[in-house]
Amino acid sequence: MTVRTIVTVAALTLQEAARRKVLRSLAVLTALLLGLSAWGFSRIGSEMDGVTSGEARLAAAMVLNLVMFGLSLIAALGTAFLAGPTLAGEAESGTALAVLARPVRRSAVLLGKWLGLVLFGTGFVTVAGLAQFLIVRATAGYWPPRPVEGLALLAAQAAVLLTLGLLLSTTISPMASGIVAVGLFGATWIAGVVGAVGEALHNESMERVGSVSRMLLPTDGLWRGAMNAFQDPALLTQFHEAFEGHPFLSASALAPAYVAWAAVWIALVLGLAGLAWQRRDL
Repeated sequence: MTVRTIVTVAALTLQEAARRKVLRSLAVLTALLLGLSAWGFSRIGSEMDGVTSGEARLAAAMVLNLVMFGLSLIAALGTAFLAGPTLAGEAESGTALAVLARPVRRSAVLLGKWLGLVLFGTGFVTVAGLAQFLIVRATAGYWPPRPVEGLALLAAQAAVLLTLGLLLSTTISPMASGIVAVGLFGATWIAGVVGAVGEALHNESMERVGSVSRMLLPTDGLWRGAMNAFQDPALLTQFHEAFEGHPFLSASALAPAYVAWAAVWIALVLGLAGLAWQRRDL
């Protein structure tokens, strides 16, 4: 019964997300970004006369990572602002009380909504990412070496942020939970850039800022792993200095231990969200 409830709630969450205006806004933003990237990559391809093949691949990898960061930001905005109304909005409107009046566990509802949002974020990242890869292939002749791994890490990044959004939505308003989640996403990315610059400058204090931020909120760490998956590994040997402190190049692949920590982080935060949801007055 519980598994069936989770699956049913997940399907209803997907249907609800498809009806919201947020989805249409995401589609418009994504279409604009893909259109701009197609124009930009076509210009790169036409102005690469006189450069080496390695330099052309480096330029393509940097611009691809820049565009993929834009897609990850769109996914972050979408999942954060969908996660907020999922619990807090229904609690404020009284919808949750009507649903939970039946023999339905709050934990099953929470897990179902989380699963539905994860499927939504994964689907968005997969479709938008593959469309971008095809654009890069057609305009610049570049294809990322590990596209599946990179998209999986971006989907995991979206899962981290929506899980945080669900936790916040159990305590504050839907709009506030979305704003806080996206704000923390941006702050963690900036801290990651500071850490990368500190690593290039051999400044331990700056480097520690990035390391601590990636442990507290794994979004930036997962993003850097995705960047590494999208870029040609031979570029690191040819242009090692270009990678030092660069916000859209990653010198090292993501360690399995960090991926495991991201999974543990999601489980812990989802557990906290479950406890807060159980204790919330409806």
